[in-house]
Amino acid sequence: MLSNYAFIGIFFIAAITFPLLPLILSRFIRPARPTPVKLSTYECGLETIGDIWVQFKVQYYLYALAFVIFDIETIYLYPWAVAYGQLGLFALIEMSIFLLILVAGLVYAWRKGALEWI
Repeated sequence: MLSNYAFIGIFFIAAITFPLLPLILSRFIRPARPTPVKLSTYECGLETIGDIWVQFKVQYYLYALAFVIFDIETIYLYPWAVAYGQLGLFALIEMSIFLLILVAGLVYAWRKGALEWI
């Protein structure tokens, strides 16, 4: 019984050691002489001109997020379609509920204007 907990303890120690060890070692290995060149901002090798804060429209992110969500959820249809013959009526009802939730989410996103590019 104790051997099971020993494995858990070893994994716990490893999980703490692996992230902390590089952080501690980096304090001693890093270069300690910063120069103005090292402290300057680097962005594609060029000095920035004007305001660098550019705001993008939120609709682009919402559209991409909606695409990813519906794309991932349609992946669940493929295993269901392959095993449809063995699953029976319960799986058909379950998938119908799943598709109704997907359609409700799509209608909600459409009405909120998340799919508009303008």
